[in-house]
Amino acid sequence: MTTPHPPRPLSAAHRRLRITVRGVVQGVGFRPFVYRTACEESLRGWVLNEADAVRIEVEGNDGSLDRFLQALRQTHPPQARIDSLEVSEVATASDAPAPEGFEIRASSGQAERRPTLPADLAMCAECLQEISDPRQRRYRYPFTNCTNCGPRWSIIRQLPYDRPRTSMHSFAMCGDCQAEYGNPGDRRFHAQPIACPKCGPQLTLLDAAGRPLAERDLALRQAADAVGAGRILALQGLGGFQLIADATSELAVQRLRERKRRPDKPLAIMLGPLSEVRRRCRVSEAEAAALQSPAAPILLLARRRDADGVDDIAPAVAPGNPQLGVMLPSTPLHHLLLAHAARPLICTSGNLSEEPMAITARDAVTRLGSVADLLLTHDRPIVRPVDDSVAHVIAGRLQILRRARGYAPLPIRMHCELPVVLAVGGHLKNTVALSLGESVVMTPHVGDLETALSVQVHRQAIDDLIQFFGVRPQAVACDLHPDYASTRNAERLAQAWGVPLVPVQHHQAHVAACVAEHGLAGPVLGFSWDGTGYGTDRTVWGGEALLCDGAEYTRVAQLRTFPLPGGDRAARQPRRSALGVLYAIFGTQAADAAGAWFTTEELGMLIAACGRPRLFPRTSSLGRLFDAVAALCGLPAWVTFEGQAAMALEFAANPEVRDAYPLPVRAARGADPAVLDWEPMIRAVLADRAAGLPVAEIAARFHNALAAAAVQAARMAGCRQVVLTGGCFQNAFLTERVQASLRDAGFQVYVHSEVPPGDGGIALGQILIAAKKLNSKT
Repeated sequence: MTTPHPPRPLSAAHRRLRITVRGVVQGVGFRPFVYRTACEESLRGWVLNEADAVRIEVEGNDGSLDRFLQALRQTHPPQARIDSLEVSEVATASDAPAPEGFEIRASSGQAERRPTLPADLAMCAECLQEISDPRQRRYRYPFTNCTNCGPRWSIIRQLPYDRPRTSMHSFAMCGDCQAEYGNPGDRRFHAQPIACPKCGPQLTLLDAAGRPLAERDLALRQAADAVGAGRILALQGLGGFQLIADATSELAVQRLRERKRRPDKPLAIMLGPLSEVRRRCRVSEAEAAALQSPAAPILLLARRRDADGVDDIAPAVAPGNPQLGVMLPSTPLHHLLLAHAARPLICTSGNLSEEPMAITARDAVTRLGSVADLLLTHDRPIVRPVDDSVAHVIAGRLQILRRARGYAPLPIRMHCELPVVLAVGGHLKNTVALSLGESVVMTPHVGDLETALSVQVHRQAIDDLIQFFGVRPQAVACDLHPDYASTRNAERLAQAWGVPLVPVQHHQAHVAACVAEHGLAGPVLGFSWDGTGYGTDRTVWGGEALLCDGAEYTRVAQLRTFPLPGGDRAARQPRRSALGVLYAIFGTQAADAAGAWFTTEELGMLIAACGRPRLFPRTSSLGRLFDAVAALCGLPAWVTFEGQAAMALEFAANPEVRDAYPLPVRAARGADPAVLDWEPMIRAVLADRAAGLPVAEIAARFHNALAAAAVQAARMAGCRQVVLTGGCFQNAFLTERVQASLRDAGFQVYVHSEVPPGDGGIALGQILIAAKKLNSKT
């Protein structure tokens, strides 16, 4: 509690207001801002945190109160977000009279809990200047923070957000930090993670076996020197371990790929300052703003190919990719490491393939000791893993591809009151979500639920949301697929709580997520294009046009189906998707065109099985059609991560080409939806390949065909509102072509921004659909 700031004498005519502020108002310097503003206006009263809000009682004359309220709305801290501000007048002679001055009171946990969880924030400019100035007591201190930046979600154990409820509780503040913490004029006034070299966390450098080598600043310097010498470092960052290597060394990058078992997937690099990014990549104003934002995501940027650009990034960082995933350093530790290394650095998640990040030194030694040569650790406990966010800019707008550090778990504002629903997400790129009132809280990226460790993190994410908000959901929503680990977790919880389990079809959830994000009402047509998802007819969907009207979803158009040889294995072998497409056109004669991809024995078995639907499922997946066309164009027939072949096709496309292949949309027949018939297009692709047409032109015509077909299908559906969703719309070339074509045809088009178009966003859609189903029964 602060010592009350004495006010000037009140005028004879004054009022007392009770104010409740909800939104992102904890962990962002909001109470200190309220305190300073009230003192400037000579108001009496108090401010405190409750689990669901910031509560204020303030007393003064009309002019001062009006200016105070205006400041709350217009000049609050930049990281804060006010969702609601409730003001009521109370009697000046109440049971809790205003103090003689203004004070910050101790937090109260007694309140109905609503979403106010703060996200971790990238280092601010003031703290950067401080760690760079030898005259400052925090010079080169890697855990410097203030009310405008630093750890939040990664260190919180309970709400409300106060130091005793975080992993900083064991670090007693020294006299200097205590003075800053209690000084309303200091930017560390009530900064919960406040620390300095005298009283805060410290670094330790370990060898791969976990033996200590150095401490404090020497540990950081030796770690940076080792990276410069080509060694691999496991760095305990803000939300988990990251693997660091010299991004200019082909040998170091190849070594990292081999040890991490990540042969092809692009690796993110850390550069700084922004001028260094501009030397290597083209950076628009929107992209620069995203890079320098408090979220500081990994941003996908086009490489510079002009004579003035710098081309020093090792080819193995992003092989065959015209883009780089770039991030600016987001913490003091990253700033100091990058500055000492004096070169671009690989900065990728500290895990083995398909596992969650390590968050403790012991776990990192066990799991990353075979990957990293050294480990740079610290003693500030990480309560839960938080990965880096990933985003790109499409048509001038930021689109989040992986919602994690900096964005999650900030609440997503809804446009209606929702019942309390827990959504457990899907199987890949998992996130968990919880609805409370007019907000939905989504956890940061959990990842693919392919391992026992990942499933454990998924359960912890669920437990966190339930514990923080102290609620029992009225329903649990999950994917329709019965064999997903997330579905099994949902079944267990619904049974334990005695509440309904609401399975939600995968592509309906995609559409609903975009509908929810934009608050759309009335009929909406959703193009849900992705890899695969379990359909309501128990077949494999993935190229759908769904008409959404309230809780009802009608499949009005779909991609023509084809056999998927090997089922899920086709996601890593585009040759299988190509064979399925060829078989659908040519039957057993498909062997003539597919012979180069298979042995004679393999091909015979697969061709025979393609004619037996019980052995190989049929699919309407656009993602698998992308794979098929990529293979037919001579692009990878085998890949090491899902979407790799589709990315190659996107990057191959020549943006100057406006011609399109024929992709007719056959009208619906009876209860059957309209069909996007790709056969004429595939025949044209084969003919153009045989004629030697460049792959760049074929790839562009393919994308353009999809855009034209979307317009045709939308006209048939007769709905003006259209959303574009699903993993295929992470493809910037496709998204821009489809969006432009639909808008030119007079449609209102909506794309994702706040939540990913891929599976990282479906938990939001699951909530909306489950909520509407619950409401329809009441």
